[in-house]
Amino acid sequence: MTDSSTQAALGRRLMARLDEAARHSQPGPGVTRLFCSDEHRAVLELIADWMRQAGLSPELDASGNLVGRDARAARGERTLILGSHQDTVTEGGKYDGMLGVALPLQALQALKEAGTELPYGVEVVAFGDEEGTRFQSTLIGSRALAGTFDPASLEARDAEGVTLGEALEAFGGNPQAIPQAARRPESVFGFVEVHIEQGPVLEQRDQAVGIVTALTGIERHRLSLRGKAGHAGTTPMAGRRDALVGAAEMVVEADRALNATPDLVGVVGKLDVRPNAVNVIPAEVNFTLELRSPSADVREKGRREILEACQRIARTRGLELSSEPTYDAEAVACAEWLIEALEGACRACDEPIQRLFSGAGHDGLAMHDLTDIGMLFVRCKEGLSHHPDEAISEEDAGRATRVLMRFLSDLGSAPETRDRG
Repeated sequence: MTDSSTQAALGRRLMARLDEAARHSQPGPGVTRLFCSDEHRAVLELIADWMRQAGLSPELDASGNLVGRDARAARGERTLILGSHQDTVTEGGKYDGMLGVALPLQALQALKEAGTELPYGVEVVAFGDEEGTRFQSTLIGSRALAGTFDPASLEARDAEGVTLGEALEAFGGNPQAIPQAARRPESVFGFVEVHIEQGPVLEQRDQAVGIVTALTGIERHRLSLRGKAGHAGTTPMAGRRDALVGAAEMVVEADRALNATPDLVGVVGKLDVRPNAVNVIPAEVNFTLELRSPSADVREKGRREILEACQRIARTRGLELSSEPTYDAEAVACAEWLIEALEGACRACDEPIQRLFSGAGHDGLAMHDLTDIGMLFVRCKEGLSHHPDEAISEEDAGRATRVLMRFLSDLGSAPETRDRG
């Protein structure tokens, strides 16, 4: 489909676009772009321009997604949805999420410039919020499209006390109209996302791309631990009800359990200490616990063991502990027909075939409730992600774009509806 010089040009253009998008960030290391922020608004102007160059018409939907539709999709023909998220973690990288927005738009633009017309509708979506960094409630945009958005999420508050609903309204969304953003299952025949691997497998095997078989299950909990404040210099050590010491012991216990359980990973990624003063015994600690596994049984066993251990620690230290789940998504499988179609595109582009499992969650976790999902991974340096040093190569960017172009052009007419079990 494309010769080596064209592939190189695709890689250069894609990397330039990703560099440009990365400039829309809060000051500081890496990229920090939160949902409904000024940086989010600015990057959508850039993405909208890419959409128009690819022959798509951009529109902001009720949930804060930017959706680009081609003429067939706008007419209601059966549609393939492509895309990923524009938001980042704090001090993240350039490529997590944004690669899956920029790459399909470039692939569609290149097909358009080559005079290739696809015989099915196409949408590319820059999902509003996948990471959950600002409101601790992930997959907001993809749940809206899938028809599984929980209106209670609108009451979630950020660190400044702004609710998700308030932020959406100020951004130009429409919280009350989110249910109308849901797609009809019969109008969509698949969702495909391109993403950096966020792991070391492709680099270890010296391969540019890989094909995902399934996405991990994820759950998150918020734990609140309460003790008693006191003067750090005059309160005897014996009998102190130090919430931070208790929380520290709980973090170590969670790490021990995670290391002892195969196929289970997790992290305590955030702690808030009050009153957070240099000479005051901490009275309260709120912290998060995230667990990931492809097996629901493994996650349940690990959760039970960790939370029971935390309760024992709290009782021993005279502390009060409460916990609540804040997020849950079961593992989902990619559709075999999409896996095979991506394999066919790799084969046609002389790329080795590599199937692998995703240990990270993605918008496909929500989109699976709507339609069949598929995913193409792109090699990233040292498997590093959620970090300013996150990196892909220009060559791999071109090779991945070429694979997606071949996938789109070989797909033919919209496949018939399949039994999803």
